[in-house]
Amino acid sequence: MLVEPNGVIGILGGGQLGRMLALAAARLGLRAHIYTPEENSPAADVAHAVTIGSYADAAKLAAFGEVVNVVTYEFENVPAETVDILAAHHAPTAPGARALGVAQDRLIEKEFVNSIGAGTAPFHPVDDLASLEAGLRKIGRPAILKTRRLGYDGKGQTSIAAAETDLPHTWEEANKKAWAEIGARPSILEGFIDFSMEISIIAARGRDGEIRCYDAPQNIHQGGILRRSIVPALAAADAVADAKAIAARMLTDLDYVGVIGVEFFILKSGGVLVNEFAPRVHNSGHWTADACAVSQFEQHIRAVAGWPLGDPARHSDCVMENLIGDEVERWRDLSREPQTCVHLYGKLETLPGRKMGHVTRLMKKSS
Repeated sequence: MLVEPNGVIGILGGGQLGRMLALAAARLGLRAHIYTPEENSPAADVAHAVTIGSYADAAKLAAFGEVVNVVTYEFENVPAETVDILAAHHAPTAPGARALGVAQDRLIEKEFVNSIGAGTAPFHPVDDLASLEAGLRKIGRPAILKTRRLGYDGKGQTSIAAAETDLPHTWEEANKKAWAEIGARPSILEGFIDFSMEISIIAARGRDGEIRCYDAPQNIHQGGILRRSIVPALAAADAVADAKAIAARMLTDLDYVGVIGVEFFILKSGGVLVNEFAPRVHNSGHWTADACAVSQFEQHIRAVAGWPLGDPARHSDCVMENLIGDEVERWRDLSREPQTCVHLYGKLETLPGRKMGHVTRLMKKSS
């Protein structure tokens, strides 16, 4: 399929990623129609049209599907029933339902990654205290317990200490506490990885099967939230090449259309392990809007619309920094800095831990 200029891209979700996708669509002469349950969403400010409705509202989804050429999404937790309703009304979605389903469940995600021959941290499914204890016997401590669904930015997870001396209580009490902290929900236990750095691969696959990858950023997290991405990553070329090859296998196996963000651990031995992937544009790819001729957002729109993929080459080195919570108040000073690109998301309420914007500082390309 091909969406020609003046066609309409439907976007499920009204957050900052939807906002940046809508802006990228406009650059290509395409129109963005946002579907979101939120009033006054960041994406609504810059979109051609907005429908406000529940992701389970069949009537509104049907009407939305009738006026768009293709549907994509800005977050991976779109309910499966939403995609089913759109499919019933012949509104194609990209990426497809399989990629969405795999990414929504951390256990299925890990099993998928292993199925294509890529490595992950050791893991064990957890459905109750007994299976948590069995997992700890298998994987050992320290470990991290994560909900299988709906976790992001450090939410829905808790750490389990390495030694009982690190605890103010017994192992049994510690296990009960961890299980309670993640809401006593179906979860996955993961072993800690002794890695040298984390990188991500932002890659795209077009409708014709072409795959293009951006240069790998090195990602720094604090409190489970991405703080900054440094491009290029100070990682061995072989490790980056291996990570790109794994991302390409994922895209092909999933028959994926659009941009994907895949997070990797670079081991001290030089090997790579997949941490997780997001079936959408990714926070660690925001730098592409300023350091590349074709951003990840434009690349995603190109892919879902059936256009040729753009050149992902960067023209500058850079560091992208998230503005979290009241850090957004630095916008005055940041706007005075040379070679600094300021992006504010237009969110009406500033909250601790909330991504309010980002800045990208450009530097002369080194390689």
